[in-house]
Amino acid sequence: MPPELKVLTRRADFLSANKGLRIARPGFVLLARPNDSMGKRFGITVTKRIGNAVVRNRMKRRFRALLREKLPLEGLADHDHVLIGREGGIERDFALLREELGVALARAAAGKGDPPRRIRAKGRGK
Repeated sequence: MPPELKVLTRRADFLSANKGLRIARPGFVLLARPNDSMGKRFGITVTKRIGNAVVRNRMKRRFRALLREKLPLEGLADHDHVLIGREGGIERDFALLREELGVALARAAAGKGDPPRRIRAKGRGK
């Protein structure tokens, strides 16, 4: 792994990235947020809704490979990048995911994020 890439490990970093720019693609959602000169950092999240542990780990391995390939060249300097796996991400062709990540990083660099998500009620169904 290139020395300028670091991995996000603290929950607080993931939560703060959620307040940044959000770019949704069919296979994943990219979150990007400035991190006060800590370099390029990345994190990966895949929820249990996606599948069993084997499926989730396979998706994380694919995302890790994509990020290590793309972030050094196309990632935003001094930003945290978080990839959130989506339902269709595991079946998508790797070349297609690579292309989508390139588009998402270009949109993030241009500051063109998707509109903010609507806030859900905390007491689902109450």
